[in-house]
Amino acid sequence: MTVVLKVRKKGVIILPKKLRLASGIEEESEVIAEASPGIIILKTLKPKEVEIDPAVVDKLLEEERHVEEKKYHEILRP
Repeated sequence: MTVVLKVRKKGVIILPKKLRLASGIEEESEVIAEASPGIIILKTLKPKEVEIDPAVVDKLLEEERHVEEKKYHEILRP
């Protein structure tokens, strides 16, 4: 799909609904803009979802707590 868009004040470009629907851009979506001479490419930003084992998170947080406690005690000791 090709459409002609007008750049408005402050560089604002309005994406028509049919263009947004075709590209999967929804209201409040974030997009990545890539530019090279004479070309701008917009891509939808879709964070990758990953599953994390809660036990791993707990272990990492516990390790971080120990590091912070050690720093705290080192500060209090002359």
